[in-house]
Amino acid sequence: MKGRVTTKASAPAKWIPFLCVFCFALGILFSNRLWDSSAVPNGQQLLSQRRHEQELQVIDDDSTTKKKLSQNKDVMDEVLKTHEVIQPTRSLDKSIAVLQTQLASKSSQETSLKGSAPVPRQKVFMVIGINTAFSSRKRRDSVRETWMPQGEKLVQLEREKGIIVRFMIGHSATSNSILDRAIDSEDAQHKDFLRLEHVEGYHELSAKTKIFFSTAVAKWDAEFYVKVDDDVHVNLGMLASTLARHRSKPRVYIGCMKSGPVLSQKNVKYHEPEYWKFGEEGNKYFRHATGQIYAISKELATYISLNQPILHKYANEDVSLGAWFIGLEVEHIDDHSMCCGTPPDCAWKAQAGDVCIASFDWSCSGICKSVERIKFVHEKCGEGDGSVWSAVF
Repeated sequence: MKGRVTTKASAPAKWIPFLCVFCFALGILFSNRLWDSSAVPNGQQLLSQRRHEQELQVIDDDSTTKKKLSQNKDVMDEVLKTHEVIQPTRSLDKSIAVLQTQLASKSSQETSLKGSAPVPRQKVFMVIGINTAFSSRKRRDSVRETWMPQGEKLVQLEREKGIIVRFMIGHSATSNSILDRAIDSEDAQHKDFLRLEHVEGYHELSAKTKIFFSTAVAKWDAEFYVKVDDDVHVNLGMLASTLARHRSKPRVYIGCMKSGPVLSQKNVKYHEPEYWKFGEEGNKYFRHATGQIYAISKELATYISLNQPILHKYANEDVSLGAWFIGLEVEHIDDHSMCCGTPPDCAWKAQAGDVCIASFDWSCSGICKSVERIKFVHEKCGEGDGSVWSAVF
């Protein structure tokens, strides 16, 4: 009995190792399936998260790049704006100079009143401005009766010879005063005034000279501009012929050149308050034309017109004019036919065929008692009424 039992029990015991191996393999298989079912979704989630992070990084990088580009564009826009502001500023002086030069020397038009149509500048040979004052009506009439043509003759002189002759005068300190109305009435009668935007006064002659040239340049395109006092006798034909000889020169300053002492003493005639600018006491002025009459070419008159606000005014008008040309390439022409004396001086010269351009008395800075004597000077030293019409220039 015992032996049978032993035999039956040993047979199953042999399968025990196989059963163990089978169960172990089954457990491994079951575990792998569980791991695969849980691990694969986690892996996909990890990959998806990593991919999402990369996309966010790309988007963030792109946004940063766009932001930088936008910032750079803003910076460039500011640089361009600054450049646009700075560039014109650097060339401001040059631009103004070009525009002013075009206005003064090339433009043939001007605006006489605000809002009015442009008026062409009349091209002429010379413009003569006769400096006068409110109290000088008798002097003006004496000039009209001697060397200055009147009425239709004055118009004909402009039309045929290109010679403009005008009494130049400003206005009084009081608007529409009796003095201004008197000039208006006289001008309506003779039509021979050039009105200036200037307040009249003896100590304002330098300013008046600047304004005369500026006004004349704006109104007439002339080859020469002449200033003369109303107590000086002038031969127009001789003046025109003389200036014509210098018309090929760009910058000429013609007159009787002098160099008087700089007067530092107060309360004396021709006192110069700024005498210290001319050196030590006792020094003389630089060479300049005497103020009774002088002529300048177009370029010099235009120069005065363009630089009028910054040209310094000395006490004496003729000194001021000479000072404005110091440092420029200007030819000074010393012509003593522009400063002859009254008879017998100019009479002797006329008889010798050397007719004077202008005559006056040095002792009076003009013709002494010109209202009474200018007719006498005209009779003795005048070139003849037909000379200006036959003159070739």
